[in-house]
Amino acid sequence: MVEPPYRRQDVRQRDIVNHAISVQESSNTMCAIEYLKAQEIHPDVIERVLLEPQRRREMLAH
Repeated sequence: MVEPPYRRQDVRQRDIVNHAISVQESSNTMCAIEYLKAQEIHPDVIERVLLEPQRRREMLAH
């Protein structure tokens, strides 16, 4: 049986991460990192979403 794609359960964190990706695209990576740190996002998540875009989960609309 094929499992459905992963869907983030933490909507707040999803929104924060999606906003940080937008900040990275419009400003720079350091601004996005500082934003995520201020939001207390785990360093492993910050590294994955900002420095390894191929490992990002699919962005879902809210």
